[in-house]
Amino acid sequence: MKFLEYTNLDRLNVFMGHLNLGERSIKGCLEAYSCKHAGTDKRLSLSLENEMLDYLGKSSDTDSSSPVDLLLSRSSRKALIYLVLTLYQMYPDYDFSAVKAHQFFSEESWDTFTQIFNNYMFEASKEWTARNEDGSLLEAIYEALDEVVKLAECEIYVYNPNPNADPFLEEGAIWSFCFLFYNRKLKRVAGFRFCCISNLASDAFLADTPPYGEDEDIFADMDM
Repeated sequence: MKFLEYTNLDRLNVFMGHLNLGERSIKGCLEAYSCKHAGTDKRLSLSLENEMLDYLGKSSDTDSSSPVDLLLSRSSRKALIYLVLTLYQMYPDYDFSAVKAHQFFSEESWDTFTQIFNNYMFEASKEWTARNEDGSLLEAIYEALDEVVKLAECEIYVYNPNPNADPFLEEGAIWSFCFLFYNRKLKRVAGFRFCCISNLASDAFLADTPPYGEDEDIFADMDM
């Protein structure tokens, strides 16, 4: 996957990088990638493909709780691989499993995204409007994404992993979302992750962390 640079994405990322709203902060990031293999992508893609085929071979046709439809066609498996590779790019230190990922991806519409965005990013949107005179935050995001992946031609996915294994949850996180916009024709994926962090929890975490120097005092009295 090759990272794509766009000025409009950078502008939005500067705004959403850490938006302090008092007791909580909003953090958001937009990233775009071309689906061109680079580095270890080819090896990882083959591994993910084998993982999915192995899963299909072991799945029971009568197991209605096993959502294998997404894995049946090669084009669907390919799309899922691109989505997983995008997640690897966004969080390179996290091990995403394709078998688990297909259970947590759900295809959505722009209307669904808009509803979630308006509900959870209301305060961020007000702050954007106060600082900018060229439309709403949602409009700016739409235009930036449309420039990269042509939203009318996109498949939109939301990634909802198990809360106990969510790479997008940070210390003090209240909520988080990760949307992926995939254009098969252009072979591009744009990812948008945004979350809300409790500043009170973050401050408490920092207060519980001994300042640098105290550890040195502890070890100074120890025989090494």
